[in-house]
Amino acid sequence: MHAHRLIAAVTIAPLLRRLRESGLNEQNAVPLIVLSVARDPVETINSILRRAGHPVHCTWIPALRDLGDALTQLNPELLLYVDCGYESLVATVKVRDQIAPTVPLVVIADAVDEERIAAALLAGARDVVSLGNPERLQAVMARELHTFRLERVLGTTIKSARDARRELDTALQRSNDAIVLVQEGITVSVNPAWLELFGFDSSSALVGQPIMDLFEESRHAALKGALAACLQGRWQGHTLRLDAQLSDGSTLAVELALSLGEHDGEPCVQLIVPARQHDERRIAEELRDAARRDAATGLLCRGPLLEELAARLATPLPGGVRYLVLMRLDKFASIEHDVGVTASEQFVIESANLLKEQLNPKDIAGRFGGVSFLVLVERGNERDVEAWSEQLVAKCAKNIVRIKDKSLAVSCTLGLSVVPSADLDIEAAIAQAIEACRVGRQRGGNQSYTTARADTDQRVQSYDKVWVKHIKAALMENRFRLVQQPVASLKGDDPSMFDVLVRMIDPQGKEVLPAEFMAAAERNDLLKNIDRWVVGASLSFAAQRKLGCLFVRLSKETVNDTSFLSWLDSHIRTSRAEPQHLCFQVPESVAASHIEQLRALASALRQRRFRFALEAFGGGRDSQGLLASVELDFVKIDGALIQALAKDNEIQARVRNLVEIAARRKIQTIAERVEDANTMAVLWQLGVQYIQGYFVHAPEEVVMHADLATQRASA
Repeated sequence: MHAHRLIAAVTIAPLLRRLRESGLNEQNAVPLIVLSVARDPVETINSILRRAGHPVHCTWIPALRDLGDALTQLNPELLLYVDCGYESLVATVKVRDQIAPTVPLVVIADAVDEERIAAALLAGARDVVSLGNPERLQAVMARELHTFRLERVLGTTIKSARDARRELDTALQRSNDAIVLVQEGITVSVNPAWLELFGFDSSSALVGQPIMDLFEESRHAALKGALAACLQGRWQGHTLRLDAQLSDGSTLAVELALSLGEHDGEPCVQLIVPARQHDERRIAEELRDAARRDAATGLLCRGPLLEELAARLATPLPGGVRYLVLMRLDKFASIEHDVGVTASEQFVIESANLLKEQLNPKDIAGRFGGVSFLVLVERGNERDVEAWSEQLVAKCAKNIVRIKDKSLAVSCTLGLSVVPSADLDIEAAIAQAIEACRVGRQRGGNQSYTTARADTDQRVQSYDKVWVKHIKAALMENRFRLVQQPVASLKGDDPSMFDVLVRMIDPQGKEVLPAEFMAAAERNDLLKNIDRWVVGASLSFAAQRKLGCLFVRLSKETVNDTSFLSWLDSHIRTSRAEPQHLCFQVPESVAASHIEQLRALASALRQRRFRFALEAFGGGRDSQGLLASVELDFVKIDGALIQALAKDNEIQARVRNLVEIAARRKIQTIAERVEDANTMAVLWQLGVQYIQGYFVHAPEEVVMHADLATQRASA
């Protein structure tokens, strides 16, 4: 039984249903008992209530000795006692309390005053009424009947909830899924499967302890964020990947499902590690996968690695860039000489583990041979790849491996090569990565080195000559297209915000990614032309759709283009777009290098009611200074920081500081290139307001009501 089905919550729906079934709002005959020596009051009460439209079924009990049987047999909803003195009232209340303590008792007296009401209440009655005031009699009876029925329904609901709770506890204990209940970060209940998974004999070792103690420290931020999001109802079936700390000191990679539950009447979060279903198909798949992997490192062997690379590279990249990375351990021969061949393999295993920690779910990695590993990484842009490679090199250099009585560190060198989306030659791409690694090692190792496809002047000129022709033709023939990527709120609402990206369409109708042509456009002064096409198309899109905000990029060339604002003014008038629905964004690096021009542009755009943002923010030398220098509506936190956020406490502290400073200046924060639930959970914890990336949604083509007119740059 899956744990998310075990959650039981008492809602108002069963209560309302039982109220309807009880006939509280219907004209059902009300069963009453009237305890009176004389019969006349019974007739009077019946007449008063029926005239008021309240059908009743009165049963006259003339003597107290018959009251017990009447209460047992009739199940009345109200007991009316015609006053015969205080002692008689006390005796009546005593019988009522023994047999039907929930039935309200109302005293009928000749006259009503505060002293008599107080005495009756002290004796156990609910009120005192007089036949001489029929309106008050009706009102009191209606109130007491309503209260009685409501309490009866509540009692039934509570009993059902308790029964459901017992059933839930039974199912929880019998579940094969490992389940723990957490309130305010503290473990309040665990099932046997959880104890078995973590290696504990008794729940007393875990109940009352912080849940964080069971997981590796670098993952605490992700778990805290996920717990907070789940309690707020904003964790929608995502899976959290954590390293569990078992009782014997070892670690175990687990995938946690989170759901909202209840414990002792208070909300809690239920963490579930689903039981693995080892059916024949899974076992066969695991055996096939194991045969494809290196026994020491768990990475793909060379043959299967090349097969998976070929299959992946045959699939077009939906966005971003692809790189092949060759990782090789530095000066391994001397380590092998110092510790021996067998012991030196531990260095290879440790390095492989560091590599695996840096991988994203879609990355492909394998042992290429000896002490070399080959990785295919797909990221948002070149800066993300650069940051990823620098982090891996730094982690390897800091990692200390202890073998026998020796503590040694082994660095690594990374060789990177760009994988083109067109004219792909996998052999050439691998050869370039190998060559880049060789150059990096010749330069001393412990570094990453990139060999670009156009790394010589001659090749650049040849490369640009082709792409400039294609870019100009695409501008003339309107063969660019907008794609939109949603920006999601971490607060639960739908902001209807989108990031705008551009694609080129080649003459055969195939999509060309910006990574293919933007570098050539920048070197040949064509970026501002592309910018104007994108801005014009975005204005048209914003005019046709009701949007919260559309984020549009501007290049360095446009920031320095003094004619851009006059061009923009004319297009605002023709498009009829509302400026407040567009937010222009500029990379932090461009802002820092052209601060005066950027200030002037940002001020002019905001005067026109556009919004303004910095993207790729947080990686510069003076990010905080820029927040004070430029009027901003948003900052987009650099995707290179976000890529390593879930596993790096230093980066988490850095991002938290930026978020807090932005919040003080009333600048909203967006995390770029979020790709997994762990990262999203950490961002919740850090107070980031919005996220974008493939975890939220892949870019998709903007659907316009009509073809866009070609946007051409003015002279």
